Amino acid sequence: MRVVQATRFGGPEVLVLRQVPDPVAGPGQVLIDVAVAGMTFVETQIRRGTDRWHERPRLPYVPGGLVAGVVSAAGARADPAWLGRRVVASTGQTGGFAERAVAPVGELFPVPDSLRLPDAAALYSDGSTAQGLAEHAEISPDDWVLVEAAAGGVGSLLVQLSRAAGARVVGAARGARKLDVVRELGADAVVDYSDPGWTRRVLDATGGAGPDVVFDGVGGEIGRAAFDVTARGGRFSVHGAASGAATLIDPAEAGRRGVQVIGIEQLFEFGPHVVRWADRMMSLGAAGLVRPIIGQSFSLEGAADAHAAVENRTAVGKTLLLI
Repeated sequence: MRVVQATRFGGPEVLVLRQVPDPVAGPGQVLIDVAVAGMTFVETQIRRGTDRWHERPRLPYVPGGLVAGVVSAAGARADPAWLGRRVVASTGQTGGFAERAVAPVGELFPVPDSLRLPDAAALYSDGSTAQGLAEHAEISPDDWVLVEAAAGGVGSLLVQLSRAAGARVVGAARGARKLDVVRELGADAVVDYSDPGWTRRVLDATGGAGPDVVFDGVGGEIGRAAFDVTARGGRFSVHGAASGAATLIDPAEAGRRGVQVIGIEQLFEFGPHVVRWADRMMSLGAAGLVRPIIGQSFSLEGAADAHAAVENRTAVGKTLLLI
């Protein structure tokens, strides 16, 4: 079968298409004919060898931790009722950029008939994250919510979930194309955080008080600037470090302003809740109440281009490989 392997740590060019033997489902595992492989910004940093949050995979390795497809074989102690079913599945940290992948039965999530596999893949990964962040931040109808990277996979869903909760939303992104997407999602105001003074426009949109909730998926200078305009008594939720560093806030400073900082560590507690959150998001997706933005898709041969699009921030919404 065809796979994409990272032959060394480095830029997108280290991703190489190769032929390898088909994997075999072991005890408690199934084999999936992969139709969709998901990817995240973090995976581009793992490929570069610069990620600080995950163990480095052994080279060469096949990137991709999430797939969607059809179960084609079941190993010992795996329920044969899974055969022929459409599923989303976690493969762990690696193994998804392939025509076939092995996953434990415990990592399988059945896809509703009314959802396309690409949409299901996006809602399982980014959707469960967005749902978890929204629950932790306890969005209320009286809130102003600032979403950074609002045209991204997680950010675009946070905009929709915040609107569904009755909150008013300021969507922050970079460039006219992304701002147009955020407007179409229903944001009450949009700001370009590549423009000097963008936080002044956030304050103007919120009547001078600042946002009650900030979803910080960028970090660095942007995250710090967003914290500075967070309303007194607000919540500042950190979930990403697209700038290269997560936003760190002095607890004493946050305390003086009564701001609750929900740090990036929250992500490490999401695991036990992913299935519940994914089920919620897929139900909303099947009902047409939320929609994942799949801005670009690539073939297996285009894996390097997919990584480059995510890494250089030209991608809008979710980026997927269609195999």
